[in-house]
Amino acid sequence: QVQLAESGGGLVQPGGSLRLSCVYSGSIFNRNIMAWYRQAPGKQRELVATSNDFGGTNYYGSAKGRFTISRDNTKNTVYLQMNSLKPDDTAVYYCNVKTFKGTWEEYWGPGTRVTVSS
Repeated sequence: QVQLAESGGGLVQPGGSLRLSCVYSGSIFNRNIMAWYRQAPGKQRELVATSNDFGGTNYYGSAKGRFTISRDNTKNTVYLQMNSLKPDDTAVYYCNVKTFKGTWEEYWGPGTRVTVSS
């Protein structure tokens, strides 16, 4: 079993920055993909960024060029640095991990709310 806990959300003005953190515990095997998703009010959950166990990263939608996903395996933490925030970035941000243990298993954190408003 894997537990995830996000932190770092809050209220920020347009143009500002936030860094989200996700601490994970439990068994995450070498084959894994860490990701951030978000869900804005009234919208479906969408993928924001991924980080795989080979060091590769990918960004989706409006996150490209503004957000950076990184991980510190010594601290069991994955980060999402968000710059140049816009009101459209307002959402609940979720940490997600997929890990291969013979089959792929997937886990979610409870989410952290980000509000971008003046």
